Amino acid sequence: MSDNVDNTPEFDVSVPDIPLPQTQEVQDIKDTFEAGFKFAFIGSGQGGGRIAHTFYKLGYRRICAVNTAQQDLATLPLPNKMCLGGSGGAGKNPDVAAAAFKEHKEDVLDFMRRSFGPTVDRIFVCVGAGGGTGAGTAVQLVDTAVELQKALRSESQKVGVIVALPKLAEGKRVAANAFNTLNDLLFLVEKGNISPLIIVDNEKIGKLYPALAVDPFWDTANMSVCSLFHLFNTVCVKHSHYTSFDRADLLTVLESGLITFGANPVDKFTDETDISYAVRSNLRKNILTGGVDLSTGNVAASVVIGSVSILNALPQSHIEHAFDQLNRMLKPGNTVHRGIYRGDKQNLVVYTIIGGLGKPEEKLAELKRIGDLI
Repeated sequence: MSDNVDNTPEFDVSVPDIPLPQTQEVQDIKDTFEAGFKFAFIGSGQGGGRIAHTFYKLGYRRICAVNTAQQDLATLPLPNKMCLGGSGGAGKNPDVAAAAFKEHKEDVLDFMRRSFGPTVDRIFVCVGAGGGTGAGTAVQLVDTAVELQKALRSESQKVGVIVALPKLAEGKRVAANAFNTLNDLLFLVEKGNISPLIIVDNEKIGKLYPALAVDPFWDTANMSVCSLFHLFNTVCVKHSHYTSFDRADLLTVLESGLITFGANPVDKFTDETDISYAVRSNLRKNILTGGVDLSTGNVAASVVIGSVSILNALPQSHIEHAFDQLNRMLKPGNTVHRGIYRGDKQNLVVYTIIGGLGKPEEKLAELKRIGDLI
């Protein structure tokens, strides 16, 4: 009688001892402040890179930049930079940049993933609309950012865009690039791929700060928008002794499409209508985007920040009149989210975001005319 012994090994392959790399945990990237949202920014081209760098200076750390010109990247003090193509630039030709991006799309996607880390609430694409690189890569970068947000399971599948429009004196080619780029981005807003769209209108900012010298102009133009954006992102997690503006309030504005910002200092507030008058008379001329019709807006966030001494003496009704004034300036049925906070400066300022705006028809017509596209 024989024993039936199964000598079949319990394994298929005898694996030699091979040194294997240890799995490294992906480290989250942290901003230098507490805020409502973990935003990431990629700047494309010289103008977009400057905008991304402005956010870096404010303490955001999910930041990177791409360009077709190595010399432009060399002057940009950011840790994460990538050159596309032959490094000679696009020469104001968007087609050159578009071809370079298409060739390196997967490299850009991996670069963004490394630069932003595993946790992102929303990616913002920052471009200058008049140049070659920003104009030629804007739409492709939006698509790539949407793809990355899906992979990271971000809170939003929509991508934000900050687009800088050139000064009108920069010429026909630049104006034509800006018109075409802005049109493309507005189309993606209508499709629901982009929100918010923020326009940095350098022509309008030049009129708001007419005495600026050449050297500080670009920093002032970018900071005027980026710092207001940053204020709302940080204030939405702060406690208020009066009325709080929260993260959910900000999210409704971020989801509203085209948005713009304004800041209104209030020098006189003794009468009940003084603050509402300041909002009415100053907001239209102080918004940072030219050619938009505020009456098309359907959502807004308005935050009043004043010193302790001012707020201790200021009647609540004075501020309510200002909020009501903003309601009347916008489309019927609008929503105005409100906040009142004590600030560390001895003044009173009303900070405002208006969203859900219609197309900036006047600005589009102006760019089209100067670019000889009529």
